[in-house]
Amino acid sequence: MTAPEKSAAEKANPGNRAADFGIDTTARTTGEAIRGYVSGLRNGELGSLPALLGLAALFILFTALDHGGTFPSLLNLANLLQQGAGRTIIAMGLVFVLLTGEIDLAAGTASGLAAALMALHLVSGGNLLGAMGGFVFVVFVIGLVVCAGLAIWTKVWAGAAGALLGAVLLLVGVPPNAWVEMLLAICVGVAVGCLTGFLVARTGMPSFVVTLALFIAWQGVILQLIGDGGTLGLRDPVINAVANGNLSTLGSWLLFVVAGGGYAAVLLLQQRSRLSKGLVAKPTGLVLIKVGVVLLLGAAATYALTQDRSPGIISISGIPYVVPIVLVLLILGTYVLDRTRFGRHVYAVGGNREAARRAGIDVVQIRAAVFVISSAFAAIGAIVYSSKVGSVSPAAGGGNTLLFAVGAAVIGGTSLFGGRGRVSNAVIGGAVLAMVENGLGLLKQPAAVVFVITGLVLLLAASVDVLSRRKSAAAGR
Repeated sequence: MTAPEKSAAEKANPGNRAADFGIDTTARTTGEAIRGYVSGLRNGELGSLPALLGLAALFILFTALDHGGTFPSLLNLANLLQQGAGRTIIAMGLVFVLLTGEIDLAAGTASGLAAALMALHLVSGGNLLGAMGGFVFVVFVIGLVVCAGLAIWTKVWAGAAGALLGAVLLLVGVPPNAWVEMLLAICVGVAVGCLTGFLVARTGMPSFVVTLALFIAWQGVILQLIGDGGTLGLRDPVINAVANGNLSTLGSWLLFVVAGGGYAAVLLLQQRSRLSKGLVAKPTGLVLIKVGVVLLLGAAATYALTQDRSPGIISISGIPYVVPIVLVLLILGTYVLDRTRFGRHVYAVGGNREAARRAGIDVVQIRAAVFVISSAFAAIGAIVYSSKVGSVSPAAGGGNTLLFAVGAAVIGGTSLFGGRGRVSNAVIGGAVLAMVENGLGLLKQPAAVVFVITGLVLLLAASVDVLSRRKSAAAGR
């Protein structure tokens, strides 16, 4: 076959070119796809299935036990979404760190530090120099600049930009504004991540030791900023609306159309693209069923949340603002991990760090960057949970905040050993923990019972992770 003839043949059948590179172009029927999925489950590839089954079981259990009917009410379910959103967002950031086989124990108090700066800027009228004191203010500004320099050293350019922007906001002394305060909180979170990432990735110190030390250190900084026993109120309508406000009925349905339509478009276009290139793809029927189920559930949830959840008292309706916030972060996080070179490198580093280094991946940069992402998500989570509470105390981000966030990621299906997990795992795990806490609270169970059951749920999730890894490794031999 001459070169022109070969070129014409390749254009006529793009699958030939894919086959030349060893890419699987085998078409599968719906039955074969289902059997392949079942086979994967038997081989330990469970994903989020245990968490989803647990979520359904918990809903049925608490609905049956709550004879007053409070748990399954629309008011309680919407409140459940708002209560668990802050920890869930922190867990979403922790997924990036866990994927590389590291741990970030400082994410909780890092979120508290971001919340403290946000609240202090608000109550001081933007005069952080007067509120913090000259020495502390100067140290803080220098610290932000140093963090930016460390980010440049590890080539995390976005982290450097965020830390420098935080220093500028402190120096300029911007008047109190909800959007400025939330931006400042995120910048502080980014700067914390720059420092953590440098200490772990560049110096080679164990992440457990570094983040444990910073967990304690940031708790001390929060005490310095707020004062022992003090509380900073967040009396701003914009900040309070973040976790307590709701979209209008029209806005709720627009969110469904945009989110649902976007989801359907992405899946169908991806399916069409793979088929046109002759690559292996899921059966079109299964894709259509998946899209249909998601759209049906989304429409049902939107309809339910647009009903009046508190008739006779105050009219409360519409999707809570935290839902689109979590959705946007979920979409961005999923896109970064699934569709970018950075995401592929994160999985590679978590799967085998030495092999990733030999393949030319800048392991130091990747390991540093995931801590910046984790701390940035922690700051956003701080904005949400501080909005829900309406104040910031010296205990912000401490206590069980981190433990519940790590637990959410692991319960959802993210592996503690690195290389396996998705941002959606944190959302599912966060829903499980929020449901456990909410349901047991409505049943008037003491805190001791809540802690014991939550710990057992986390232990069960970790056991499933270990067992599934062993089974998967045995099947691959």
